[in-house]
Amino acid sequence: MDVLALARWQFAITTIYHFFLVPLTIGLGPIVAGLQTAWVVTGNERWLRLTKFFGKLFVINFALGVATGIVQEFQFGMAWSEYSRFVGDVFGAPLAMEALAAFFIESTFLGLWIFGWGRLNKKVHLACVWAVAFAAILSAYFILAANSWMQHPVGVTFNPETGRAEMESIGAVLTNNTLLAAFSHTITASFVVAGTVVCAVAAWWMVRLARSQKPELLELARTTYRPAVVIGAVVTLVAGVGILISGDIQGKLMYQQQPGKMSAAEVLCHSEEGAAFTLLAVGPWDPQSCDEITPLIQVPGVASWLGTGHFSGPESRLPGTLDVQASMEARFGATDDAGNPISYIPPLGLSFWSFRLMIGLGTFSAALGVWALWLTRRGRVSDNRWFSRLALVAIPMPYLACAFGWIFTEVGRQPWVVAPNPTGIDAVSLLTQRGVSTVVPAGVILASMIGFTLLYAALGVIWFRLMHRYAVEGVPEVHDEWDRSHRDPEDSEDDEDGTRPLTFAY
Repeated sequence: MDVLALARWQFAITTIYHFFLVPLTIGLGPIVAGLQTAWVVTGNERWLRLTKFFGKLFVINFALGVATGIVQEFQFGMAWSEYSRFVGDVFGAPLAMEALAAFFIESTFLGLWIFGWGRLNKKVHLACVWAVAFAAILSAYFILAANSWMQHPVGVTFNPETGRAEMESIGAVLTNNTLLAAFSHTITASFVVAGTVVCAVAAWWMVRLARSQKPELLELARTTYRPAVVIGAVVTLVAGVGILISGDIQGKLMYQQQPGKMSAAEVLCHSEEGAAFTLLAVGPWDPQSCDEITPLIQVPGVASWLGTGHFSGPESRLPGTLDVQASMEARFGATDDAGNPISYIPPLGLSFWSFRLMIGLGTFSAALGVWALWLTRRGRVSDNRWFSRLALVAIPMPYLACAFGWIFTEVGRQPWVVAPNPTGIDAVSLLTQRGVSTVVPAGVILASMIGFTLLYAALGVIWFRLMHRYAVEGVPEVHDEWDRSHRDPEDSEDDEDGTRPLTFAY
C-alpha cells in the first residue's frame, strides 16, 4: 500500500463529499433571506410559506456540511503533516480567519434565526438570516484564499534556514488574482445549484397540483409554487451568465499560471496557434503518449480563444503538454529525490473529461431555467409532465458539475500541491509527494479512509432522506409568530413568565 496514493484517495473522498453540500448552503442562504425579506415587506403569506419550506432544506444541508467539513482541518495535520509544516504560516491564516470570522457568525446567527421566530424583533430576526447568508459567502472567500494560494502562491517568501514558506503580506494573499477569479466562479456556481434546486422542487409541485384540476390546489400552484419556479429559474440563468464570464477569466489566468493544466484539458501536445477545442477524443491518455490521442470532434480556434482571447495569429499560441514538460524539467529537474522521473503533466484523461463534464452537466440547469420561464410566462401554471421529469433529472446535475470542476482544479495542479509561481518565487512550491506525512503508516490512513467512507455514506443516507421527506411534504401551513392573536391563552401565559421551553422552529 502506497502512503501517497492512500492519502490522496482519503482527501479526495472526504473533500468531494463535503463539497456536495457546500454550494447549496452558499446559494440557498441568500434566496431564503430574500424570501423572508419579501414577506416582511409585503406581509404576503406565500413568502412566509416559501421561507419556511426552503429554510428547512437549508438548515438540514448546513448541519451535514458542518459535520463533514470538520474532518478537512485534521487531515492537514495528519496525513499531510509535511505540507502543513512547509506552508502552515501562510495556509493556516485564512483557515483561522474562516473559523473565527465566518463560521462562528454562521452558527451563532443560524441558531438565533431557528429559535428566534416570534421571540426576536421581526427585523432583527430577518437580519439574522442575512448574516448567515453573508457569513457563508465570507467563509467561502477565506477557504478559496487558501486554495488559490496553493494554485498561485503570492505574498510569501522562502526561508532556506527553516525550509518553510513564510508570509510577507496577508493582503496579497487575500487579493490574489487567482482568488478573485475562483471566488466569483464558485459563488455563481453555488447560485446555479441553489437556483436549480428551488426551481426543480417548486416545478415538481406546480405540475403535480396543476394536474389535479382541483381549484384550491391550482390556486396554491399559481400563488405559491409558480413564483418559486420563476425565482429559481432567474437565479439559475443569471448565475449561469456569471459562470461563463468568471470561467473565461479563470481559464485565461490558468494558461498564464498553470499552462500544463489547461493544455492537459485540451490534450494539446505541442505548442500551436489557433488551437481547436476538442469535444471528443480517444487514445491511451498517457501523458508521455500524448501524440497517440486522436481528436474526433473539434471546433477550430476556440481553445486558443479560451486561453488568450485570440482565435488565430501569434497571440493565440498555446503551449503544449510536451513543451510544458520540457520547460518544467529545465526549471525543477527531471527526477525526484529517489531518482524517479517526474511527470509535470497532470493525468490527461481525468483532466480532459472532468473539464467537459463540468461544462456539459451545467447545461441541464440552463435548459430547466429557460423552459421554466417559457411555461410560466404571463402568469401561466404548467401541468407538463415532461417538465416535471426534467426538473427531477436536473437536480443532481449542477452538483456533479461542481464536483467535476473541483476534480479538474485539483488533479490539474499535479504533480504540485503548491504550484510554482512563474512570476514570483519558484522556491515556494511543493511536489505533492513531498507533502505527505513521513510517519503516518499506510494502514492507519487506509483504516481512517474506510471509516470516513462508511460514516459519510451513513450521513449521506440521512441527508437524502431528510431532504426528500421535507421536499415532498410541500410548503407548510404557517402563521405569523409575531401575531399573538392566534395563540392559546395557556401558551401565552407560559411565554410571558418564561417557562415555555424553546422548541425547534420547524
